[in-house]
Amino acid sequence: MGIFSRLKMGWNLSMDSLRVLRKQPELTLFPVISGVAGMLFIALLFGGSYVLDLFEGTMAFVVLFVFYLGTAFIASFFNAGLVYSARESFEGREPSVKSGLAAAWRHKTPLFVWAVISATVGMLLRAIESDDSIVSSIIALVVSVAWSIITYFIIPVIVFEDVGPLEMFKRSGETFKNTWGETAGANFGVGLVSALFMLVGLAVAVAVFFALGGFGGGPGFLVAAAIGVVVVLVATLLSTALGAIAKTALYVYATEGKRPPEFDNVDFDRGAR
Repeated sequence: MGIFSRLKMGWNLSMDSLRVLRKQPELTLFPVISGVAGMLFIALLFGGSYVLDLFEGTMAFVVLFVFYLGTAFIASFFNAGLVYSARESFEGREPSVKSGLAAAWRHKTPLFVWAVISATVGMLLRAIESDDSIVSSIIALVVSVAWSIITYFIIPVIVFEDVGPLEMFKRSGETFKNTWGETAGANFGVGLVSALFMLVGLAVAVAVFFALGGFGGGPGFLVAAAIGVVVVLVATLLSTALGAIAKTALYVYATEGKRPPEFDNVDFDRGAR
C-alpha cells in the first residue's frame, strides 16, 4: 500500500469514526470528564504543595512524580472507558458513560501500573532533557518516539486482554507493528479533521470580531476570544474522541482480523476503497 493510499484510508477511517461519534455523541463525555478531573487534580496538588511549601529539594521531585502519575492515571482511566464504549458501539450494543467507567474501574490495577511506569519514563525523559545539550535532546526525542510507538495500543490491550505488565507492552508493540501504516493514516486523518474544524471555527471568530467593530473597539474582541476558546476546546475533544474510536477500530482489525461494521469505507488490507 502506497503512502497516498494510506493517507486516503486514514481520511476515510476518521470520517467513519466521526460517523460513530455522531451516532454515539455521549462518547465525547469521557474526554470532558477527564479534562475536568485532571484540572481538579492539578489544582489540588499544586495548591496543596504551595501551602505546605513542598517545592524545595527532594520534595519537589516527589511532587513532580505525583503530578505525572496522577495525570497519567486520570487520562488512562477515562480513555479506557472511551475505548470500551467504542467497542460496545461496534458490537451493536448501546454504550453509556456508566458502563464505560465501570469497565475502566475493573481494570484499575493494570491502569495504575501503567500510570506508574509512564510517570517513571516521564521523569527519566525530563532528567535527560535537563542536561541541555544537543546529544541529550536527540536521545530524549528518540526515546520519546520509541515509547509512543511501543505504547500506542496499551489502553486497548489493558481493557480487552488479561495480560501482565510486561506482556501488555509486548502486545501493544506487536499490534502497532501489524498496523503501522494504517495507524499513520488514521493519525493523519484525525489530525486533518480536527485542524479543519479549528480553522473554520477561528474564521468565524475573526468574522465576528470585525462584524462587531474590529480594532475600533466594542465587544468584538471579547466575543471573538470566547468563540476561539470554545473552538479550541471542542477541537481538542473531537481529536481525542475520534483518535480513540479509530484506535479501537484498528485494534479490532489487528487482533481479530475483522472490520467493524461502521467502517465500511475502509478496506484495512488494501487501503481505502
